[in-house]
Amino acid sequence: MTYILGLNAYHGDSSACLVRDGALIAAAEEERFRRIKHWAGFPSDSIRYCLAEAGIRLGDVDVVAINQDAGANLWKKLAYMVMRRPDLSLVLDRMRNKRERVGVAAELARVFPGESLRAGLGPRLREVEHHLAHLGSAFLVSPFDEAVAVSVDGFGDFASAAWGVGRGNRVEAEDKVYFPHSLGIFYQALTQYLGFPNYGDEYKVMGLAPYGEPRFMAEMRRIVSLERDGTFRLNLDYFRHHREKIAYEWENGEPSFSSLYSSRLAEMLGPARKPEDELTQRHKDIARSVQGMYEAAFFHLLNRLHARYRVDALALAGGCAMNSVANGKVYRNTPFKRLYVQSAAGDAGGAIGAAIVAWHEMSGGAGPSPRPSPRKRGEGETQRGEGETHRGEGEIRRGEGEIQRSEGEIRREEEWEVRRGGKGETSDATVRSGAPSPLRGEGWGEGKLQRGEGETQRGEGEIRREEEWEVRRGGKGET
Repeated sequence: MTYILGLNAYHGDSSACLVRDGALIAAAEEERFRRIKHWAGFPSDSIRYCLAEAGIRLGDVDVVAINQDAGANLWKKLAYMVMRRPDLSLVLDRMRNKRERVGVAAELARVFPGESLRAGLGPRLREVEHHLAHLGSAFLVSPFDEAVAVSVDGFGDFASAAWGVGRGNRVEAEDKVYFPHSLGIFYQALTQYLGFPNYGDEYKVMGLAPYGEPRFMAEMRRIVSLERDGTFRLNLDYFRHHREKIAYEWENGEPSFSSLYSSRLAEMLGPARKPEDELTQRHKDIARSVQGMYEAAFFHLLNRLHARYRVDALALAGGCAMNSVANGKVYRNTPFKRLYVQSAAGDAGGAIGAAIVAWHEMSGGAGPSPRPSPRKRGEGETQRGEGETHRGEGEIRRGEGEIQRSEGEIRREEEWEVRRGGKGETSDATVRSGAPSPLRGEGWGEGKLQRGEGETQRGEGEIRREEEWEVRRGGKGET
């Protein structure tokens, strides 16, 4: 029996997971225990939780896999330093981050005194390149035997996006977009500009966008250009991250970034909004344009990849894969016919990806697979996400009558029908039944620990299929 401990450490959304013989036994984010959103640092409490769920000690673990490889893309890093000559503080900051991640052995020894892995940590620490971990977290646990796998985020191991085709129990990053170009940085910088400075605030811009009009698309196209090969480039005149150190700190575990955008952005779009400022129509229009530009670049890449690989299934991961608005348009705007979105799409899911990739490397693809059986999709699944709907192991399917969830709320039609009397009151029957109130925006959870923000699990993780709702055809919402 082989145990692999997967980690996302020293970064926002710090997390851990435990894989036993290729099966995911437990996974948790450190924020659940620390009670600090997006907690960064070493996920000691998450590790304890995962070990306890499996009923084992650290000494029973064979391998620790972390979703970062300091040696990845080394030649790209050296070439950038020689050609661009970035500020020395930027280089020193990257070296400090490397030392922290290499210190996993010392941190485990401190947290679990007197314990060690079965064979000692030295050769048993597996560093998995950041985007390979994302790709593995999507394809290797998807229901697909073959799919285009895509990772898009801010940065990890000097790259911001990667893709390839996964087949069977193997996936590789065949191509990448490298530092300093990044859709995640674009979205985060404009999120800061709009007065949302906290780590993970991008969802606010996505939510603000529908209230605006895309009046600033011409300006967005000056910031992001779409390349003929399907990739994208940033106009670096509007950013700071490529030439100077951007403070990324975590005081008491809460991550924070300094400003990513330059003064040129405010010169083009007008004064940046302060967090306490009123949200005006101009801000809403900029948000709509930011979302529009992201979608343009996202679908530009996906369409090119479909034309290149001629594979109809798509598996998505990376922080940008949490943009559920864009995800919901994949079928409309691309030829892909099946879609799997890793429910822990951000860096928290990198712990899962690192562990699963390490397992397949160790086993040579033999033995049990973490890929779900097509006949058992959705059974016992732990899901994570911000308002996303995942059906049957996270697969999003096309079809009429689909039930959508917003902010983790499960809106059942029968719950809304009891309000036919008007004025939006919730009936006494709904309150007495304990069902979620549409007015309070509650959700119902049951079973294993849930991962994420605003997520709702249904009965041991089961996602009810459309046919289960069809029994209500009689009308008035009665079952």
